[in-house]
Amino acid sequence: MENFTANATQILLLTFLAITFLQSGVDKIMDWKGNLAWLNEHFSKTFFKGSVPLLLGVVLLLEMVSGILCAVGIFQFVFDGTSTIGFFGATLSAVTLLLLLLGQRVAKDYAGAQTIVIYLIPTVFLVYLFQL
Repeated sequence: MENFTANATQILLLTFLAITFLQSGVDKIMDWKGNLAWLNEHFSKTFFKGSVPLLLGVVLLLEMVSGILCAVGIFQFVFDGTSTIGFFGATLSAVTLLLLLLGQRVAKDYAGAQTIVIYLIPTVFLVYLFQL
């Protein structure tokens, strides 16, 4: 319990990221065709249009690895009091969000880009906390 109380902010933010990315990854796995169809249309007028299936696979991989690292980081904090895996999860989460932000900006979906920034702010804050 001492490790939880000493690191509650980091644990809560890691939980937020684990839920966000694991749910998103599972959704992509369960509805690959639906996601692919929507994204093909979303990027139809961009230079990404021929690469959507590959890019969706890359995003899926990054989201799942980010979510798993964050989930493992929670347990590492609680049981070990250390933060190495959580730091890597938070950092990869930030990179993943930046790539998603790039995609939204390229597609000129500025409202979607704003939504990603809402996720990016606590993620960058978490990376900062790990560096203290």
